[in-house]
Amino acid sequence: MELVDRQAILDEMERARLEFHRLLANASKDGLARRSRGTRWTNEQLLFHMLFGYILIRVLLGLVRLFWLLPDGASRTFSRVLDAASTPFHVVNYLGSCGGAQVFNHRRMGAQFDRTMDAIERRLARESEADFQRGMHYPTRWDPYFSDFMTLEDIYRYPTLHFDHHAKQLTLSGDT
Repeated sequence: MELVDRQAILDEMERARLEFHRLLANASKDGLARRSRGTRWTNEQLLFHMLFGYILIRVLLGLVRLFWLLPDGASRTFSRVLDAASTPFHVVNYLGSCGGAQVFNHRRMGAQFDRTMDAIERRLARESEADFQRGMHYPTRWDPYFSDFMTLEDIYRYPTLHFDHHAKQLTLSGDT
């Protein structure tokens, strides 16, 4: 069994944390209100969505723990049901980030990002090597970074892939 490079995961997340704080610090009111590239969100809403990827990991980790106790077919069935509901999911995902940016606006996002990252880092430190090999099936229609089967290690790496993808869509400086 190959050991998981926890430090690499931490380094990826810390890079994203620093970038998130840099984006918030340099964002103007106009930049935050501007539409992002390739989405219907404003930049502020997209920043919340990027934060939400890290908030979501805590739920995903819990799901992996639940489904690794069940037969493999359980997570496969669950994944298929979620894939079938991808259209309403995308609506909820869009509206959730619109509303989330109202609650955790740019003034509150940085602190929430730090609290979320600190909790993820504590949890990462507690994982056993055997846990990292466990996983479950995921709905591939929900996110381009979900694969059919994801291990706990994949789940820890997911939010930074999601973050990097959406960071390219920001138009904070007015570049469109």
